[in-house]
Amino acid sequence: MLLTPRPRRRTQLRRSRHRKAALLAAAVSVCLVAAAAPAEPLGVGDRLYPYLGNPGYDVASYDLSLTYPGTNDKPLQAVTTIDAWTTADLERINLDFTHGSVRSVEVDGRPADFASAGEDLVVTPEEPLSEGRWTRITVRHTSDPVYGKDEQGGWVRTSDGLVMANQADAAHVVFPCNDHPSDKAMFTFRITAPNGYTVVANGVRAGADRTGRTTTWTYRTQHPMATELAQVSIGRSAVVRREGPHGLPVRDVVPAADRKALEPWLAKTPDQIAWMESKVGRYPFETYGVLMAQAATGFELETQTLSLFEKRLFTEPSFPKWYLESVMVHELSHQWFGDSVTPRSWSDVWLNEGHATWYEALYAEETAHRSLADRMKAAYGASDRWREAGGPPARPKPPAPGQKISIFRPNIYDGAALALYALRQEIGRPAFERLERLWVLEHRDTTATTADFVQLASAVAGRDLSGFLRPWLYGEKTPPMPGHPDWKQVATAKNGPPRTRR
Repeated sequence: MLLTPRPRRRTQLRRSRHRKAALLAAAVSVCLVAAAAPAEPLGVGDRLYPYLGNPGYDVASYDLSLTYPGTNDKPLQAVTTIDAWTTADLERINLDFTHGSVRSVEVDGRPADFASAGEDLVVTPEEPLSEGRWTRITVRHTSDPVYGKDEQGGWVRTSDGLVMANQADAAHVVFPCNDHPSDKAMFTFRITAPNGYTVVANGVRAGADRTGRTTTWTYRTQHPMATELAQVSIGRSAVVRREGPHGLPVRDVVPAADRKALEPWLAKTPDQIAWMESKVGRYPFETYGVLMAQAATGFELETQTLSLFEKRLFTEPSFPKWYLESVMVHELSHQWFGDSVTPRSWSDVWLNEGHATWYEALYAEETAHRSLADRMKAAYGASDRWREAGGPPARPKPPAPGQKISIFRPNIYDGAALALYALRQEIGRPAFERLERLWVLEHRDTTATTADFVQLASAVAGRDLSGFLRPWLYGEKTPPMPGHPDWKQVATAKNGPPRTRR
């Protein structure tokens, strides 16, 4: 994820013990059912988002059915079905969900009681669930695209419909889920919309069934996905298809009226995929494409197999061509770094953004002669300030109160790319490039941690690199740059990195 530049800015984890919580139903409109003890919100112990995720179960799949009413200012009717394995004995099941109205909940086909607690939907089945049990939870609810002024993420209203932007903790604004990247799962989307709308979601289309005045579109993923990467586009859209490397299906989604104007940009994707494959290996998913939305999101986002962009980025003459192409590569590279290999906790997000920034900058160097070393030198000059403001790359400071996405600071973008540059300087280009390929190969379709990266880097280098990498990733001050003893911290900011980030 990265911020779109604009003249004005708008403003496996250790399972934690159950927490007592003072937060009661503040955001979820659900029917409160009497229970033996008050429902309480839980979490999996994420340092940055302590109430995200839920202990006691592992989701295998989501089946999300949504009915779009033909206007983006009214709630969608929805049914979310979750298949999961229990990993502990459970008297209650906590799901992350807020902002929607719940009509009913079933567990294994039998009605269950439910209540809200903080941003959790707490479900009490008729019988407790034992560890190791396969269970199905079905929630009938609404999904409301109209939020209060403080809501960040979830549905984004476009000029002609909706798209999703769920990073970092907003998928549960759209549907009940275990909203933490440590619990990836398969997804099926069944979206019903009036005829004349086009629906596209993550994965591959499995059907488009027309009944009277509506069409139900079905999409399925072929690889597990984190909830924050879910994408559904509903609009008066054109789907532009072409072929990528080794026959990869590429499909782009754009406003139908802008298809011709956007085609020169869309046509760049196959070559960009080929460039990324030359660096880190074969593209990891079943399809790819870009979703250019007529919306003011303020950012671009690497939703799995279908990256989200603001359309205006490509239609307003504000940015140079090389820069826009590097932004496209930034989101494309996330398909390997962040989507296929997903951070196990949000403190590991530098593994996403540092790598995406690295390949964005490397692409600009190789295709537009924008010096990578110059960019890293500028980042080095600002690094101590970034660490003070946002924390070191692998231990970012928590989000500011009321600003859930404020972890996306320069320290996890150019600051993290700077750590990768230092690693390449230390172990040499051939070893670094081998590490990158092995990283995405060994951790494909799974989650990984900073410790995993340090361990693999050490194995590739043939020596323990923990002492070298620790200050780069966790230190309050930036270490000396190998090979560049002349690089110094700059007391005051000058130009800074070439892109505004969040």
